Amino acid sequence: MATSDEFRIDAPHRELLDQILDKWSLSVLNELCEHPCRFNELRRAIPQVTQKSLTATLRRLERNGVIEREVVSTRPVAVQYRITPLGKTLRPPIDVLLAWASHHMPAIEQARATFDGASGT
Repeated sequence: MATSDEFRIDAPHRELLDQILDKWSLSVLNELCEHPCRFNELRRAIPQVTQKSLTATLRRLERNGVIEREVVSTRPVAVQYRITPLGKTLRPPIDVLLAWASHHMPAIEQARATFDGASGT
């Protein structure tokens, strides 16, 4: 039988999961899994993200070794982002989470409706 200790998430793990599974990281990773992108390509591919949020997301992902930043010597100088081999290993667990969400979405929507009805929201 599972104990609560098996599901405890320590601070370093929590920080990493918060940074990788945040609002914009999954969208950025999805784009970079397809091909390397320049900053403005990512902005066009994810139109809802602000420049400030995209910059912060890219820095967090780069700090964690999930993506890499390459300065391209063109005129003007450009920056291109690509997923690292470590970053590519995130695809299978993220796919499992997305499959779980898709499979259970009807039950989740029902639970939300029940909760919202009971709480009057």
